[in-house]
Amino acid sequence: VQLQASGGGLVQAGGSLRLSCAASGLTFSSHTMGWFRQAPGKEREFVAAIGWSGGGINYAGSVKGRYAISRDNAKNTLYLQMNSLKPEDTAVYYCAANSYTIVPTDRGYNYWGQGTQVTVSS
Repeated sequence: VQLQASGGGLVQAGGSLRLSCAASGLTFSSHTMGWFRQAPGKEREFVAAIGWSGGGINYAGSVKGRYAISRDNAKNTLYLQMNSLKPEDTAVYYCAANSYTIVPTDRGYNYWGQGTQVTVSS
């Protein structure tokens, strides 16, 4: 299984970025997908998740209203649209796949990508 995250970069506060995660080696449409992030010196935290068909979505409170998770099962790709970015959003962002549930959970992920760096300057 490979999860290849991309789209990170340096952006000013208030700006936007769109992350992508290309999945291979798994039946993408049968996995709940999630985004997590880890800032320097902090533990990895849940950002957003989307269920199999995209109908179930879950966000961390810190990003709700600013981020939007989506998926294209035909392209085996997960997305994270990030708007109104803040310096505290700076982190390495990881995509992950969960084989065990159809709901947008924040735990139990068994496949992880390598991460993409997002840096938000003030």
